[in-house]
Amino acid sequence: MCKIDVKFRINVKNFHLPCGLFSSWCNSGVMSLLRPLLLDVVPTIQQTAALALGRLANYNDDLAEAVVKGDILPQLVCSLSEQNRFYKKAAAFVLRAVGKHSPQLAQAIVECGALETLVICLEDFDPGVKEAAAWALGYIARHNSELSQAVVDAGAVPLLVLCIQEPEIALKRIAASTLSDISKHSPELAQTVVDAGAIAYLAQMILNPDAKLKRQVLSALSQIAKHSVDLAELVVEAEIFPVVLTCLKDSDEYVKKNGATLIREIAKHSPELSQFIVNAGGVAAVIDCIGSCKGTVRLPGIMMLGYVAAHSENLSMAVIVSKKFYFAFQQTKRALKNILQKCTYLPALEPLLHDAPPNILKHIVGQFSKVLPHDSKARRLFVTTGGLKKVQEIKAEPGSLLQEYINTINNCYPEEIVR
Repeated sequence: MCKIDVKFRINVKNFHLPCGLFSSWCNSGVMSLLRPLLLDVVPTIQQTAALALGRLANYNDDLAEAVVKGDILPQLVCSLSEQNRFYKKAAAFVLRAVGKHSPQLAQAIVECGALETLVICLEDFDPGVKEAAAWALGYIARHNSELSQAVVDAGAVPLLVLCIQEPEIALKRIAASTLSDISKHSPELAQTVVDAGAIAYLAQMILNPDAKLKRQVLSALSQIAKHSVDLAELVVEAEIFPVVLTCLKDSDEYVKKNGATLIREIAKHSPELSQFIVNAGGVAAVIDCIGSCKGTVRLPGIMMLGYVAAHSENLSMAVIVSKKFYFAFQQTKRALKNILQKCTYLPALEPLLHDAPPNILKHIVGQFSKVLPHDSKARRLFVTTGGLKKVQEIKAEPGSLLQEYINTINNCYPEEIVR
């Protein structure tokens, strides 16, 4: 088979073949045929061979592992900094396709020295090369903190912050996404992104008309804010309020969800931050958002209300007295039930003991009945905060599920305390 024959036969872009057939391709020597084509004297053959490898590796982790075992990565990395922009984009695509499947495959990319070359590509004149490199770095960083730290150590963060300032929307999107992937693992990694000046530029793009960019910007700010009070305050100080509240009215459901998630990650840290959100009109905006959404898009907003209400009695009342609270509460019963069945943070649930309707109350009491028997500290707090007293005031039908939950809670305490 001649080189040109291989070039066209291995271009798998429009193929939809069973995984077994792809695997048989690899076993029959396709990888060994493609590898020398990466060094062909004809540039288009080099590019097409790299593109074919990327599409194979993208298909599943077995084929990606075959690329690694075929000793192809070092060759790609070696030529990545020397070839034209078309080859660079194709080579970065291969690295992204291999690295996305697992931490082990991403680690193989790190070990072959690809990070330094990809970081150099972030400075390329061509926006498409920058985008391809940022995408590959994001797929590596998203797996765990060690790989994310390797991306940071290679010097990617300052260049990614420069990329979000470029005029190309696609490059802004993927650079923001990669910053989000780096920030999510630890406060230290998020602080690295902050130190590079990312927050100010991300905050400026909250009102960008491109919905996909707004999704990534809101996600990145959320991943920074979630780790600590200090980081959340830095996000707030970038003057994202009341601008971020407009995202809760966006036509894009994921913009709404990510906007509510950002507000939730800020509100959870302290009463002061929650009070700031309340003063900015955040509670009413979130309740409106909950009422206008369906399904899991509502969950971050519902959780945000829980975090705010859990901080203090005054903040709890700020949620309850909102004009639209009860409408939103009834509109989100199913979603709230799903949250309650997963929630084990009892301080967030306790305010609901006082105001929840009966069909929701049984789920709240049910969560207490699951957690209290196994948590002595929670049992003590439940008494001192008045939660146990409130449970005794609940009128439950004898033999009902709610009564069973109450009995389970009462059995956690001596009889005299219950009385």
